[in-house]
Amino acid sequence: MCDICVIESVKERMLSRRQFFSATAAAATGVAIGGVVSAPPAMAAGHGGVVDMTHTLSPEFPTFFGVPGISAEQQFNFAEHGFNLFNLTINEHTATHIDAPLHFSADGASVDEIPVSDLVVPLCVVDIAARAAENADAQVTPDDLKAWISANGPIPEKACIAMHSGWAGKSGDAAAYTGNDAENVKHFPGFHIEATQMLLEETSAVAMAVDTLSLDHGPSADFATHYAWLPAGRYGIENLAGLGDVPAAGATLVVGAPKHKGGTGGPARIFAMV
Repeated sequence: MCDICVIESVKERMLSRRQFFSATAAAATGVAIGGVVSAPPAMAAGHGGVVDMTHTLSPEFPTFFGVPGISAEQQFNFAEHGFNLFNLTINEHTATHIDAPLHFSADGASVDEIPVSDLVVPLCVVDIAARAAENADAQVTPDDLKAWISANGPIPEKACIAMHSGWAGKSGDAAAYTGNDAENVKHFPGFHIEATQMLLEETSAVAMAVDTLSLDHGPSADFATHYAWLPAGRYGIENLAGLGDVPAAGATLVVGAPKHKGGTGGPARIFAMV
């Protein structure tokens, strides 16, 4: 068989396989509506849909230190090489990402050492958005946790407790998202240390999540929540999206944590099954 015949034969087979898998995927997942898609059959018994909880990682996304968190250099392009490939330079703690215990401890677990069983967890959403709209320095307090428990029952085993402050909607405006004032002090919501201590002492929660740049609120100078939560072997999630699209209780969070050796964290693809 001639070379061109072989190439054409391979193309036909690839197209056929691509069409088959595209049709299969479409039948399994249904049609996307906003950030939610219908659940594949394997999920149907327990959940009815999927919500993307991840901001798009780009040089424009606001960062804690005010510099781009990612850059990309194209090493190969389709026109010249027949395929595309980029070399990435990434700050571990940019956009939607994980804080591993090692991030704020001398010898805590690195991101690749977080047990996979701790990455698929019940999601508990504590909504302080109304208070945060009035006060950028609002914090999740023990009273907020008690109110959640009163309304939804006990916090499930090995859960992720997430703060919904409404801050995700500000991510397109770096000044609003960071809240930097004239003295370069940041202003955005986070977890109060007393709420963090309550979770550590009274629950088996494995993760804490926020829709802001930090587990601690913006003005924090001592990062008390980071220093209490992470060295205890728990992990954090920062810049979470989509919290307004999930229920206060009942969803399952799936955390696609990176797995680079010795990492202190890293960008993650995170979604909730609802």
